[in-house]
Amino acid sequence: MSDVDSEGEEEHGPNLGEYEGDRNEKDQRHGKGKATLPNGDVYDGQYENGQRNGGGIYKFKIGARYDGDWLKNKKHGQGVFIYPDGSKYEGTWIDDQRSDKGIYYYVNGDTYDGEWKNHLRDGQGTYTFAATGSKYVGSWKEGKREGCGELLHANFKYVGNFKDNRPEGKGKYVFDIGCQQQGVYDTIEKQSDDGSGAVEEEGAAKLQSKWKAKDITEVTIDPEPEPEPEEKEEPADEEEQQHDIPDEAEAVLHEGADETVGADEPGDENSHKEDLTEEDPDGTGKDEGPAEDPTADDGAAEDEPDD
Repeated sequence: MSDVDSEGEEEHGPNLGEYEGDRNEKDQRHGKGKATLPNGDVYDGQYENGQRNGGGIYKFKIGARYDGDWLKNKKHGQGVFIYPDGSKYEGTWIDDQRSDKGIYYYVNGDTYDGEWKNHLRDGQGTYTFAATGSKYVGSWKEGKREGCGELLHANFKYVGNFKDNRPEGKGKYVFDIGCQQQGVYDTIEKQSDDGSGAVEEEGAAKLQSKWKAKDITEVTIDPEPEPEPEEKEEPADEEEQQHDIPDEAEAVLHEGADETVGADEPGDENSHKEDLTEEDPDGTGKDEGPAEDPTADDGAAEDEPDD
């Protein structure tokens, strides 16, 4: 763990800070106590043999705070971490890391509810984009969308595989009007923005996903029992039916779906590590909400308390 992620020393060095509370026969902090560290951070909670152990609240001078379980000076168990910018994580901690199950509330209103591993979104989880109401439901790996997932929008959804935060391979768009479009996302090098068509310099090339549409078919559902025979109206011809397709569907069906899927990007849990110093113990970096583009996920690190 880096110095940024470690907690401040309470029992070592020339300045031990101030402590009020219980001690054991070895004069170690033991039981209920309150410590003010040399860097200005404050811990109020349980100790065992000189280490934070049990329930306790750690307040950082930079405005962050952790309220939850501790084990041998590390966040371990259930706890709530509030970052200086107001973002918040509620859930499980293992060895000072966001792990197992938890919810992250981003400053922009986005939320992630799901599984974590080593501070990053990893496993199954749902990311909700506050600005649009869109959701990604599916697999994550090391903070990025990876594996099977669904990107849900107001009137349609994309179902397929993701890799490195981008849609890749076979997938389909399913529309509320009862049709679906099969296709494939190919990975290509992103062209420059100057209109020249040239790719970026070698070593700096970025990848993007390009949608190749195939057939448009009806959405298949399990058949229901047939009702009593009755007169049926003549179905509208294809030309009339096409007018019922909403604007969102038209954009995907006729202009390609690159921007539609790439519009939702999750946040970065580790982007604020640089704001924390060795004196800012539990400022283990916050998790910044993803933009609505699958390729823009950079987790923000959390603030970590000093030992």
